[in-house]
Amino acid sequence: MVKREFTDPVLVTPHPAHWQGLTRGFPHPPKVVGTGEVLELAPGSADLVMHVFDLHWSNDPVGQLIQCRRALRPDGLLLAVFFGGQTLHELRACLGQAEIEVTGGLSPRIAPMGEVRDLGGLLQRAGFALPVVDSDTVKVDYESPLRLMADLRAMGEGNALHQRLRHPTRRAVMLRAVELYLQTHADAAGRVPATFELVTLTGWAPHESQQQPLRPGSALSSLADALGTAEKPLKP
Repeated sequence: MVKREFTDPVLVTPHPAHWQGLTRGFPHPPKVVGTGEVLELAPGSADLVMHVFDLHWSNDPVGQLIQCRRALRPDGLLLAVFFGGQTLHELRACLGQAEIEVTGGLSPRIAPMGEVRDLGGLLQRAGFALPVVDSDTVKVDYESPLRLMADLRAMGEGNALHQRLRHPTRRAVMLRAVELYLQTHADAAGRVPATFELVTLTGWAPHESQQQPLRPGSALSSLADALGTAEKPLKP
């Protein structure tokens, strides 16, 4: 979709070995960098940085994006993909209701994730130009809620919140959550959906060749003309 050849790409990922295998044989294979609070990125070393499926775990997402911007040469591109706020909303609701019913309380189980309307501000705070935020929703069907939970554990997307319960969840809570999930979301065959919202951040390292906003008041035509309507003065 971006009509440019990138010769010095970098890929930031919590699973370096997996991505090294996938990108082997590319004309310009990316340098694969593991995740952490401090990324192994040399300033001005890349023309493309891809940050893949880790920003939703970061304690400092703006700091991560600033490090990516510093690693980019002028007019370099950032692509960051991660899970957004609608991810696992079915599981979140069922676990919460089950725990309240069984124990009378509620503990953190699924990490809070950013909403699309707020995430564009991260790019601006990190100093990127031409920021764009896209959201794609993917629904995955599972044979049961327990199979979904097992899949999340295998993905490395289990509960790592600092204030999570430090003992195993009561069996009654899990059974009630499964019951609620089936009652609320199961189809005729008994399969259940799980929502994953994939958010993509796109931003460019600033460069003088990029489009620039016009100075306020410098427009040559009015919005009323463009809409084919009459402009009305504001009431005093």
